[in-house]
Amino acid sequence: MSPSNQHVAHQLRLLIYYHLDCNLLRNALFFAGRLHAYEPRATEAAYLLALCHLRLGQLKAAYDGCKNPGSRGTHLGCSYIFAQACLGLERYGEGLAALEKSKSLWVSRNSWNKHTEIRRQPLPDAAAVHCLQGKLSHAYGDTTRAIECYAEALKLNSLMWDAFVGLCDLGVNVRIPNIFKMTPVMTTAMDSGSGEETFVGVLEGSPPSDSFLNKQAHLPQVPSSNDPFGIATNRINGDIRSNFTKSALYEKLNGSTITVTPLGEVTGTETEVLDTPTGSNGGVIAPQDPWNAEWKAVRSFHEGSAAAEPPLAPARKIRTIAGLDMKFGIDAPPRMKASHIRVKSRAHGDSEEMDGVASTISSFMISSMAERKRTVSGQIAQSVTSNATSQQNLNANDPMAPQRRSVRLFNQIRPQGNKFSASTGSLGFKEGRDIKKAKPVGTRRAQLSTVGRVVSGNRKHIDPMDVDSKEGRYDAPTVPVPYNPKPAVSERTKEYESLQYLLDLFTKLGSGYFALSHYRCEEALKIFNSITPSQRETPWVLAQMGRALYEQTSYSEAEKYFVRIKAMSPARLEDMEVYSTILWHLKSEVDLAFLAHEILDIDRLSPQAWCAVGNSFSLQRDHDQALKCFKRATQLDPKFAYAFTLQGHEHVANEEYDKAMAAYRSGIAAESRHYNAWYGLGRVYEKQGKYNVAEQHYRTAADINPTNAVLVCCIGVVLEKMKNPKAALVQYARSCELAPKSALSRFKKARVLMALQQPDQALMELNVLKDIAPDEANVHFLLGRVYKILRQKGDAIKHFTTALNLDPKASHYIKEVMEQMEDEDDEDGPMAG
Repeated sequence: MSPSNQHVAHQLRLLIYYHLDCNLLRNALFFAGRLHAYEPRATEAAYLLALCHLRLGQLKAAYDGCKNPGSRGTHLGCSYIFAQACLGLERYGEGLAALEKSKSLWVSRNSWNKHTEIRRQPLPDAAAVHCLQGKLSHAYGDTTRAIECYAEALKLNSLMWDAFVGLCDLGVNVRIPNIFKMTPVMTTAMDSGSGEETFVGVLEGSPPSDSFLNKQAHLPQVPSSNDPFGIATNRINGDIRSNFTKSALYEKLNGSTITVTPLGEVTGTETEVLDTPTGSNGGVIAPQDPWNAEWKAVRSFHEGSAAAEPPLAPARKIRTIAGLDMKFGIDAPPRMKASHIRVKSRAHGDSEEMDGVASTISSFMISSMAERKRTVSGQIAQSVTSNATSQQNLNANDPMAPQRRSVRLFNQIRPQGNKFSASTGSLGFKEGRDIKKAKPVGTRRAQLSTVGRVVSGNRKHIDPMDVDSKEGRYDAPTVPVPYNPKPAVSERTKEYESLQYLLDLFTKLGSGYFALSHYRCEEALKIFNSITPSQRETPWVLAQMGRALYEQTSYSEAEKYFVRIKAMSPARLEDMEVYSTILWHLKSEVDLAFLAHEILDIDRLSPQAWCAVGNSFSLQRDHDQALKCFKRATQLDPKFAYAFTLQGHEHVANEEYDKAMAAYRSGIAAESRHYNAWYGLGRVYEKQGKYNVAEQHYRTAADINPTNAVLVCCIGVVLEKMKNPKAALVQYARSCELAPKSALSRFKKARVLMALQQPDQALMELNVLKDIAPDEANVHFLLGRVYKILRQKGDAIKHFTTALNLDPKASHYIKEVMEQMEDEDDEDGPMAG
């Protein structure tokens, strides 16, 4: 008989998930194909097949595989995979439409805190879908919609880092403390229980509530078959409870016998009571709901108060335990099924005894059945209560009765320590010591926690003994501590504290990234330096700090951070294009060439590798080879804006301005906030003499990066060329404030001050500049001219001579200025006379 397609499909789905979890994607794809053949119309089969294609990077196959159910929005998984494939295939409108049609399937989903090592949520929740919508909208050019989607994702899950990065890349002004905080959705998920408290294999649903966990903590647990006493131990809070389903002890209390039914057969006939507990294969059916079974047993106890007392168990031979000379007859309660307890009536004389026992059973949730202690002969000892007015002694068994099987098992077990653990429900003693003489037990309230033991043949109760005394004593069992939810509350508090710690950490990381995305580099460096060393000394944080220094044109300092990154993570590719540009500015040909070869060996298909190779060729002034490398980078990643910008710089170096403008525009299309491309366009227009257009592009770049001194200085240069020296002076002054060590900005400022007939202020700027760039010939030449205007001939000749030595090629021009100064002196001589 061949199996049904349904069962075959179920096995195939298990195999697919197994191979996906093991990252065996080719195997998963193979089995997904088999599943799709069995269920060609099932959306689940189409979803799994498309998922395998997507993880393998086969975007078109994933798009085709789930297009029908995904585009119609009938299956959330198919719509999500379809939208992801559309993002990679640049079909943004189709992806947005598919997610919008399936909105009813995901708008109320929340999977936060439900992903653990043993459980997965295979379908996305609302936060993940909103984040994907934001990416699609951003790529589609709908910036407003993208911002809304990213904001919705962060409202649902404040730890959706991808959405936060998207907002920063769009240049949105956000308040970081309002983002990285506990959201109502997260609070609800935390209150409902952590994901680790769920069962293995659960894919959907929320974690069990605390009431369910507390209930499970109170349930009696099934003891192992190696326990001769048949007493289950619940180790939650040290609470020891008798297993109520192992009811030989219960049988002696309520006079009922237990029906042991073979597996798969339910009858009402009585069978023999087992003396020892059976394992899972022992033929005893445990109740499906132990909690309900306990209360059924309690109810049957009350109903059987008028029933007749059943006969006692067969008499057995009593043996003595060596070293103690004590006789034990302890029953091992078998497993019971509460629904098959047959209640028999008791004699009228036992009604008073039954009242006390029934009151004890009614408080089962507080004091468990472990409090009912056996006598040494195997009978049940009566508990001493505060409201009891009299005690009735139990009838002693025949001392010649044969020993019970449980005692024989007990005799085979020798105690290893000074006493048995209370969790085993056995008697504690010290080997080789005599038991102290028993004393009557009073009815004081202080003795509520102890239960007397009755020795066979002696009606007196035994006083609890102190195991810490010098004599051989044993501890009387104490009342188990009731279930206390404090540990759970403490654990929940720890979870909240750990989550709050992460939120604080992400607040700092987010604040630093936000400051850097708005090019507030000094602020970003301060924030990143305030992070704990364990988090700061990571490649991602060090890369952000290196980028901040790079934006400040502190190339030597930035290089140190990237050297540390390479030592920590030699195979890291992210931000290596920035590192190669830093080496280009530092003119480190050897280091740049080594970096290019190293990255190329790591991944020849990464755009960062080809950018590094192109920078290496550019530093060697091989612009044609550099252009080929940058074009290869853009082919590998059409959204890699920096490669387009570098390509435009090489075209400018070759004076190919039209091609340069096309490259810069491609970079802006890939990333609208890429200020380097805006700067490149302004530079091309400046070279073409279109100063008004150049100023516009420079200002656009400066609006994106207002802290870049070079952009501000470029605006001043264009204004100066447009015969507007006062406006240019404002820009130069601002540039010097942004970068006090910028030699170019200060030099241009001094030159404009000289043009505005302000030689004293120009001299102050040049003296500062002389310390910044002491070997610059233009600085000394300009100093000579200032001293000439101030009629300080000696200082003027000194700086002219220094400039002549530093730049011999300009000797003709410098000598000409010096001769003019001598001619002016000759003209002033007769006039003075």
